[in-house]
Amino acid sequence: MPQLQSSLLSNSLLKQVPLYQRALEQIQDNIQGWMRDITSLSAGAEQAQKEESVAVQLTKHEKEVTVPSNELGSANAATDQEEQSALEIRKDYICRSSGRPENTDTIESLVMDQDASGNYELYLPVSGSCSAMESSEDSEEDMYRDAEEIEREKMLLSETSSSEYKLSVAPEVDIMLYCRKEWRGDTPVAKTMRKGYEAVAQKFASIRRVRGDNYCALRATLFQALSQATQLPSWLQSEDFTMLPENLLSKYDWIKQWQLKHKLGRKRGEISDEIKEYLILLRKKWKNISEIKGPVEKQEACDNLFKNEEEEYSLYEALKFLMLNTAIELYNEDKSGRRVPVFSWLLFARDTSSNPCQLMHNHLNHIGHSGGLEQVEMFLLAYTLQYTIQVYRLYKYSTDEFITLYPNDPKEDWPVVTLITEDDRHYNIPVRMCQETVP
Repeated sequence: MPQLQSSLLSNSLLKQVPLYQRALEQIQDNIQGWMRDITSLSAGAEQAQKEESVAVQLTKHEKEVTVPSNELGSANAATDQEEQSALEIRKDYICRSSGRPENTDTIESLVMDQDASGNYELYLPVSGSCSAMESSEDSEEDMYRDAEEIEREKMLLSETSSSEYKLSVAPEVDIMLYCRKEWRGDTPVAKTMRKGYEAVAQKFASIRRVRGDNYCALRATLFQALSQATQLPSWLQSEDFTMLPENLLSKYDWIKQWQLKHKLGRKRGEISDEIKEYLILLRKKWKNISEIKGPVEKQEACDNLFKNEEEEYSLYEALKFLMLNTAIELYNEDKSGRRVPVFSWLLFARDTSSNPCQLMHNHLNHIGHSGGLEQVEMFLLAYTLQYTIQVYRLYKYSTDEFITLYPNDPKEDWPVVTLITEDDRHYNIPVRMCQETVP
């Protein structure tokens, strides 16, 4: 009997073996399917991280007008040299942002071709492995922190990044330390930039980085002008200065389409009143800062002004309107046969600004919003402020255009402000003039 029971049990177990095998195979299939899903998701996430990129618009404004070499520094440069320089700069920005060696062929594939409108798209790759690692570390840390603690940290980081972003003019740093940090590669552009900074360092010890929005040319120029102001300019002392908006609007109805601080033009009275407030603020701030005698106190007043976002942007709108007024005056003088600066011909020779109305619509209205100042508009700004703007154009090092003056034939009594640019688009401020260069 025991043998029979053993035989029956063995037969029963043998019959169940295929069932177990099928169950085991099903489980293995499920596990393999899960693994494929996990692998697919992981690969997709990694691919998404690898494909993540930062698009930087570098707009190159073509100029088709022939300009005398003694009037506009950038106009007499060969087109192919300009395009090659711009391409090299974009290559170097890729290297600086990605942390890869500059002398690689892969850079070529990262630089997009110029489109029909003259705009450049430049994509800077972001390391997928770093992002994954940071995400993993954050997840591990979050396991040991409660939700309230995590939220407090997020708020702190948000406040810190927000305050840094709104910092209009950064504290000064040693100019050569800044150079070595920004331009570490061995590309021709990096070498040119370092030599340019070395030349600037012969005159200035430090640099202050300017916030890089579309107001940066106005910001850098106005900051420098106020930092060294000792008196109120004569054009700000005029009795009818604050009546300028009302007077212009009474003559030119199209000015009611002026764009104010990201808002489209409003009714004539509203535009006139708001611009008048900006002009009053500009005169008040200029007067107050120019009356401060101590250099440290004067610098503190400038720093505080450029930390007040509302007042700061109001001053830029005042400058833009004053630039329009200067353009109207130059246009009318030329039409009446009087002598005008050569840059004025260039200003109105563009298809997009053949008269002051077009200049307002296609250029001035966009400054600070979707575009910055072009080279010819730097001349207009200089004439408006009655200041000579001296610019170290670093990518032009070892050429006659390395130091460019706007205008190039300034009046002797005009004060001089000095700026630095690497690409004629963004401007920074050199400060703390070296003792041996002080007259």
